[in-house]
Amino acid sequence: MTGPQTPLPPAKEVRDLLADLLGREVEVRTGAAMVDPAQDGGALVGVYVDRLLSLRALCLMDLPAAAYVGAAIGLVPARVAQESVECELLGPGLEENAREVLNVLASLLNAEGAPHVRLDAVHAPREALPHDVAPWVRAYVRRTDLEIDVVGYGRGGFSLLVL
Repeated sequence: MTGPQTPLPPAKEVRDLLADLLGREVEVRTGAAMVDPAQDGGALVGVYVDRLLSLRALCLMDLPAAAYVGAAIGLVPARVAQESVECELLGPGLEENAREVLNVLASLLNAEGAPHVRLDAVHAPREALPHDVAPWVRAYVRRTDLEIDVVGYGRGGFSLLVL
């Protein structure tokens, strides 16, 4: 790829941003499995584009991660998030909150000299991904696959891919 590339933030930057945003401790473990929207309860998928609407990055949170992040930012009791995970259904309030987290995560993808990236679309768990997005989910590109633990809520899978 020629020209400036979107940066892939290190796990520490992801952790720091989530901890600041959620107002609570967040632990991350690197080397986790890739988040696959086709498994279990699915995944919340954020699609990031540049000013020319070229796909630049994807962020995937499995259902548990989306539920716990969405609950923590909205000060929703952990019990509600855990019920969502047990039912494998991300409620509208938790989903909306998790979408806002995906929006703020765009800040990690922007650096001086790199193309400006913004959140373009969010696909709910179990929603079919567009044909231009789906092949990238399990691609071996610049990516970081993490297990995130929102202390007091629970843990889930988080994948950030930069194309």
